[in-house]
Amino acid sequence: MVCVGIAILGVVSVITYLQHPMFGELPSGERLAQIERSPNYAHSAFHNQIDTPMRTTDQSEWSMWMETILGEKGQPRPPGAVPAIKTDLKALDPAQDLVVWLGHSSYFVQLDGQRILIDPVFSANAAPIPAANRAFEGTSLYGADDVPAIDALLISHDHYDHLDYPTIQALKPKVRQVIVGLGVGAHFEAWGYDMRTVREADWNEVVALTPQLQIHVTPARHYSGRTFTRNQSLWVGFALVSPERRLFFSGDSGYAPHFAEIGQRLGPFDWVALDAGQYDPRWANVHMNPEQAAQAAEDLRAKVLTPAHAGRFSISPHDWDDPFKRITAASQGRAYALWTPEIGRPIHLDGRAQSFTAWWENGAMNTQPQLAAGAKEK
Repeated sequence: MVCVGIAILGVVSVITYLQHPMFGELPSGERLAQIERSPNYAHSAFHNQIDTPMRTTDQSEWSMWMETILGEKGQPRPPGAVPAIKTDLKALDPAQDLVVWLGHSSYFVQLDGQRILIDPVFSANAAPIPAANRAFEGTSLYGADDVPAIDALLISHDHYDHLDYPTIQALKPKVRQVIVGLGVGAHFEAWGYDMRTVREADWNEVVALTPQLQIHVTPARHYSGRTFTRNQSLWVGFALVSPERRLFFSGDSGYAPHFAEIGQRLGPFDWVALDAGQYDPRWANVHMNPEQAAQAAEDLRAKVLTPAHAGRFSISPHDWDDPFKRITAASQGRAYALWTPEIGRPIHLDGRAQSFTAWWENGAMNTQPQLAAGAKEK
């Protein structure tokens, strides 16, 4: 009887925990009706453009994740604090076109006078379980208080390392408009956002942020879901197109023909950020490795590549610095430049000469964040 009681208590605890608002909501009503009209939705789920088995082996998902968590690893976390820079984002001249990497897949962008946040995660962990998937030491420099008013918040998909409930709540007073894939708006509605400010879009739809600045919602090869129900919202990338510059953010994506199609239709791109970390042969269809990211950059006709999905969280068993080492090697002799800034260092898009060091080779033992040149001490 004691065992039965413990089991019942465990089930009740799980059910109760799943009621936490961070898990969001599934689409329903008119939102679901809109989703069902999408050519990318069939048989009660969204689908990739090409066949995409979630796993490349016959191993069960439970077994795969247990092996990932408990199996042999190299050095998935750095031995000390990751070198990073605390730039005063509010003090940046909004007339300057630039990008600031905030770690993992989070970016602060200034383009054509607009301030844009992409996939911001300011929490110190990226998982629904407290203390799980902790951020690397030294990488949690930024919070909602550090960003100015935001003209557009772009979310590529609803996984926890891209859509962070505490961050989204803290940003609510600062965000003028939200742009997401179909279905992701259900989370924002559940979290109290004014739905007049939330735009849900399908692949290849265009949102005019201003008369001069367009946000193209592009395909990706991935999946979605915050609980056990998958693919009820759409995973996307973004192309930001102004009269002067073109930027691209892949979101999470496996390698696929859509990169070449986007490159032909919307390129060449002045700067691209591509999924190049947290890869593993077992989920090779939904995350690129660095060599594939290098090829995708050429497919996109990129002038500059910055690797994303690395440097702050460890979700795969590879060494924490492996993405940077491999993308550096894979980029040799390519048609683009590889720029690898530290977290917080601005990338200027105005053609000025810039250089970026192989900061991951410095032992990642810094204990204090640096202050960016021209930034103000807070």
